Amino acid sequence: MTDSAANPRKEIDRKLLEILVCPLTKGPLRYDAAQQELISDSAGLAFPIRDGIPIMLPDEARRLDD
Repeated sequence: MTDSAANPRKEIDRKLLEILVCPLTKGPLRYDAAQQELISDSAGLAFPIRDGIPIMLPDEARRLDD
């Protein structure tokens, strides 16, 4: 089994991370590679990354206080 088969996570493009902002606050996001999420501290939300694609919908986000 290759490393890519053992670790199905896809790395997110760094240039994409530089331009993405929180859809609610327009504030910066921080990348949590372990959880595969983009964190908006200002909104208190964690947006999931699925198959290397950030899901920037507030309805799909996890509240940080959970």
